Amino acid sequence: MKKILLIGMMFTSQFFYAQETEVVSDSTWIKKGNIAILGSQSSFSQWQAGGSNNLAINGSLNYDINYKKGDWTWDNKFIAMYGINKLKGQEQQKTDDRLEINSILGKKASGEWYYSAFANFKTQFDAGMNPDSLEQRISHFMSPAYLQFGPGMLWKKNDNLKVNLAPATARFIFVHSHFTDFEESFGVEQGKSMRFEFGAAVNAYYKVEVMENFTIENILNLYSNYLEDPKNVDIDYQLNVVLKVNRYISTNLTFQALYDDNAYKGFQTRHTLGVGLNYLF
Repeated sequence: MKKILLIGMMFTSQFFYAQETEVVSDSTWIKKGNIAILGSQSSFSQWQAGGSNNLAINGSLNYDINYKKGDWTWDNKFIAMYGINKLKGQEQQKTDDRLEINSILGKKASGEWYYSAFANFKTQFDAGMNPDSLEQRISHFMSPAYLQFGPGMLWKKNDNLKVNLAPATARFIFVHSHFTDFEESFGVEQGKSMRFEFGAAVNAYYKVEVMENFTIENILNLYSNYLEDPKNVDIDYQLNVVLKVNRYISTNLTFQALYDDNAYKGFQTRHTLGVGLNYLF
């Protein structure tokens, strides 16, 4: 499989645009973000080995706004991702779709521990189609949408290493009612449009600079519902790797693994890889 990917990369033209900014307005606020757009195109003419003309575009935004003053800390992260792929003779298909907002407010308790309150919201931008029947829509914007919040304790070494424990977390799952006309959807019962859960949440963040211009970001979210099958822990893990070859060239890798037995009885995984031009200012 690796050999096939390497050969494919040799015959695929790619274009990539990225920008990263960091603004420190004062000693209280720290703002930084990354915008990336990756495109790839392959075309074939009388190619005896076979192949289909295709075009793919992926875009992402990862933005942080962090506040710290005295005993107070407030960390906010905004993540947006979207990608499409078009094969000749086939309908355009979505390859990536995510919108997420995270916010954690902390008041110092002792040492590196803070009393905390957190909120997390997740949904998607566009409709998702059944892979077995591309004419059947199984999701769209705000269906599903997840909202969870609760008090807890935050352990924060710095902006790049922190863990929040919230043992009394409320979670709401929203779907449009037409998805539950005949059966449950994403855990929401038939005939309803919302599901309420109460449980424990763990949110961890770790970003490390392995070497100059090479960073690895890890985001882990766990949730256990006390009200139903607490042993079935929902898992959302994301890995973002950025390797800056120089000021103008970088490699970006994103990997995500999900486990939520209300949505799918098994692990869901995705990954994207982009190599191209990088622009910093």
